[in-house]
Amino acid sequence: MKKIFTGAQIAELDRYTMRSESIEHIDLVERAARAFVYEFNRHYMPRRNDVFVFAGRGNNGADALAIARLLLEDSYSVQVILFNTSGSLSPSCEANRQRLLDTPGSHLQEVRDEFTPPVMRHDSVVIDGLFGTGLNRELEGGYAMLIEFINRSEREVVSVDIPSGLYSEENDFGRRLPPIIKATRTFSFEQPKLSFFMAENSRYLGQWQILSIGLSERGKEEIESDYFQTTDFDMARSILTRDRFAHKGDFGHALLVSGSRGHMGAACLAAKGALRSGAGLLTVHVPACGEVIMQTALPEAMTDSDMESDLISGVPQPDKFDAVGAGPGIGVGAIQEKMLRQLILSMKKPMVLDADALNIIAEHRDLLDLLPSGSILTPHARELERLTTYCDNDYQRLCQARALSANHQVYVVLKGAYTATCMPSGKVVFNSSGNAGMATAGSGDVLTGIITGLLAQGYAPATAAVLGVYLHGLAGDLYAGRYSQQSLLAGDIAEYLGEAYKQLLVH
Repeated sequence: MKKIFTGAQIAELDRYTMRSESIEHIDLVERAARAFVYEFNRHYMPRRNDVFVFAGRGNNGADALAIARLLLEDSYSVQVILFNTSGSLSPSCEANRQRLLDTPGSHLQEVRDEFTPPVMRHDSVVIDGLFGTGLNRELEGGYAMLIEFINRSEREVVSVDIPSGLYSEENDFGRRLPPIIKATRTFSFEQPKLSFFMAENSRYLGQWQILSIGLSERGKEEIESDYFQTTDFDMARSILTRDRFAHKGDFGHALLVSGSRGHMGAACLAAKGALRSGAGLLTVHVPACGEVIMQTALPEAMTDSDMESDLISGVPQPDKFDAVGAGPGIGVGAIQEKMLRQLILSMKKPMVLDADALNIIAEHRDLLDLLPSGSILTPHARELERLTTYCDNDYQRLCQARALSANHQVYVVLKGAYTATCMPSGKVVFNSSGNAGMATAGSGDVLTGIITGLLAQGYAPATAAVLGVYLHGLAGDLYAGRYSQQSLLAGDIAEYLGEAYKQLLVH
């Protein structure tokens, strides 16, 4: 797993690297600048784009000044505006200021009091190097006006490491829109920042990517973190191998409790996800009206019909099943609540709960205390808020999901662009696969089936949740890569699980 560090931990990693390699901070600045310029040249051209560099007085400004010098050497037309209102620069910033002044053709305007905005052409590019991860207060006064000027310029903006004004972790501004650079692109160094995974910050980040600057791998191992991001290598290693002489019973018998009249599609999608994930056997408990639908749509699944025609009122004894998933399409009401309570009370092993099962639990909070330890809940943002409390933004939701996980010893899979699996230990794993085309009806039902199928095969709950989310997203990526995000259906995700496994297994 790739660790996600706080701003303070990134500074610690910088120091660790400098000690272990016997180098100075300005050497790290030069690495960062060269990585930035290499990527910058993939998007822009000297003859087409002139560049305006806005640099601050700290280490982010040092990066920006080094970038300006390297762009000059690459024949760009570069105008540099250094904001030094305090009259004091960080050592690396001062050193790079002098290096820039010594470079032929440099144009440096140092602002100590009044700022005269430059005139920029329509194809000019702005490099934002005003503030970095060390920022700990909201920008105001002249800096707030400067941010507004850059944002209103309608020029492409490339931020150095992080958009100025954005914190690397918590950006809990409520409904206010604080002064933060709205970047077209963000080239961040070595490790992603926690704030990059929050939906409310996407308007500031633009397209972001991580550039390696060779920070110490041993340092990364030694510095502890609660936040991680999946990698294809780790996901490939987590897949269980299959013995040639295995039979279907070796890969688990899963039970899905799903569906109601008018919502049998949810049951079919979840069932297909469970079988495509590799479960050896699958039983789907459905209302009587759904028996023919299920057996026609998915003959590989066994169907168990409820005594009620339109909804599910009871469930088979779960003891004979290796994993149980419940919720997609079951509806909410007194009968379903009684059924779900009975199911939870009879469970002796972790189960998967989604959709209407979560909505029922939200209305009957005592059910949370009855859940088997290690169970997996898969809410989207609104379902999480029903289970906890109203939240203004993704950061607040993440905090609520972590608390829910720790307080009830369950895994909370908070679905979103970077689905976060929150663990009882307090650790959080962000998913690195998936795309916007997966924001479609039934996508979550397929995920419920996948995780239930993995759990039935003997995967630990943590692995079932993280691997299930990754496979789900990878299948969506493979479909979108072949066709498009716009045309993606939930059923396509299930169909492409085979391709997802195939891609992982080549690692």
